[in-house]
Amino acid sequence: MDFSLTSELRELQDRTQSFIRDTIIPYERDPRRTAHGPDDALRHELIAHARAAGLLSPHVSRDMGGLDLTHLGRAVVFEAAGYSMLGPVAMNCAAPDEGNMHLMERIATPEQKERWLRHLAAGETRSCFCMTEPHPGAGADPSLLMTTAVKSGDEFIINGRKWLITGAEGAAFAIIMARTVVDGQDVGATMFLCDLPMPGFRCVRSLDTLDSSFTGGHGEIVLEDLRVPATDVLGSIGEGFRNAQVRLVPARLTHCMRWLGAARRAHDIALEHSRRRHAFGSPIISHEGVGFMLADNAIDMHTAQLAIRHAAWLLDQGERADLESSMTKVYVSEAVWRIVDRCVQVLGGLGITRDTEVERIFRDVRAFRIYDGPSEVHRWSIARKLGRVRT
Repeated sequence: MDFSLTSELRELQDRTQSFIRDTIIPYERDPRRTAHGPDDALRHELIAHARAAGLLSPHVSRDMGGLDLTHLGRAVVFEAAGYSMLGPVAMNCAAPDEGNMHLMERIATPEQKERWLRHLAAGETRSCFCMTEPHPGAGADPSLLMTTAVKSGDEFIINGRKWLITGAEGAAFAIIMARTVVDGQDVGATMFLCDLPMPGFRCVRSLDTLDSSFTGGHGEIVLEDLRVPATDVLGSIGEGFRNAQVRLVPARLTHCMRWLGAARRAHDIALEHSRRRHAFGSPIISHEGVGFMLADNAIDMHTAQLAIRHAAWLLDQGERADLESSMTKVYVSEAVWRIVDRCVQVLGGLGITRDTEVERIFRDVRAFRIYDGPSEVHRWSIARKLGRVRT
């Protein structure tokens, strides 16, 4: 693996860092940043800035208005964007839209791309990905999927319940995963595209959660006789889980990229405080109890970045990288949590107030050890793969 960055990628990294610092960070105190994420008015304003800066949707193809970044390029730019939790929102590379764009570029028909993807990539619309279900439905175990799509003529009739659906409130369309029944036979899971709002698709509540960085919050959805034309199947009937891997493997990594940027921001705030704040006759960074925590932060950030970039590089070589993606997701989600937790400790009483961004990062990043696969499920998956290896 070549660890050097091209001059073009380094210039893009510098430009992104400047954009986040000078344009986006001043918005962090905006009252439109609500408990359920930045509202749509704030989102559109931020997106307008990114569009003007030539930084909108950098991950999508040039045909769709993006910069066609490689996975390694995303690792560099998304980390820079994540330095403010509003950065990925501004640059239209936040979850779930970023993963949905990647998925649709790979498997959507040309007609579906023009109808849904182009507007999404332009930042004109938002989307959601409806897979997770409340107990006893599918969570970390997708085989428990209970939502059904029954074929009836040229339509599918979908019934079920979804929850923790990020961005559902106000989304222009949804990708819905459902167990598919054709001629009375269960043929496996399928993904469906659905315009919103639509009769039969109800967001019954926005869940109150620790995190607050995703526009549209996290909704609970009831699907009641939702009718979707057969033309709006995304991918192939019965291939939903296989197609989902197109989205999920790289999406784990892009989450890691963005949250590493947020952890670096928390570290910089704590580091600056440790240089200014005096106790017992010297700056607190000179005391081992504080200095060692910041040193551990540097170690964790360095190692996390290496893991992310290696997995991204593997994807760029055409490898599946599912094992490396899982390992990276576990390590980075836990490393980022350690980093931000130490930053709260270094800041002391200041760290539990909203006088700095660290308190919000602390609350938001805790969920990352759960979504896109809890650490425990990834460890279980890694162990199963190791058990199949012959020495």
